[in-house]
Amino acid sequence: MLGMKTVGAVLALTVLTAGCSGGSSDPAEPVSEAASAAHSGPPATAGTAVTYASLTGDAASGKAAFMQCRTCHVVDPGMNRIGPSLANIVGREAGTVAGFNYSKANAESGITWTEEKLFQFLEKPQQVIPQTKMIFAGMPDAQKRADVIAYLKNPG
Repeated sequence: MLGMKTVGAVLALTVLTAGCSGGSSDPAEPVSEAASAAHSGPPATAGTAVTYASLTGDAASGKAAFMQCRTCHVVDPGMNRIGPSLANIVGREAGTVAGFNYSKANAESGITWTEEKLFQFLEKPQQVIPQTKMIFAGMPDAQKRADVIAYLKNPG
């Protein structure tokens, strides 16, 4: 019989993982030549009616939406968690935060985190960087993505 501490720990880990990944357990798709060019390719979801340029992000709303990201990320410089620090992410090359062990796919993606690329990535991370270590399933709400980006640009 399992002890109460063990059951509690398993339950907490399950809730934490589901919150970060959206409950998805689909394996990553293999990297193809087309996927390796994702940094210069089309948006993660072709035919998306809403574009980043058509939205105005709200940093205060973005801070609230970022709460689901805080399990793995912070906006404090030099502080990595399960994921790297997102301080000064806009304009930064992917896979370059000192002290963080990135997946080969992320480190070699050639992506520069523009606002538009972050908008695509936050929708479906595995489509933008197949085989990333990030298990987050994505944020389908375009306005929330724009809000998170506004927050990341100025988290102060």
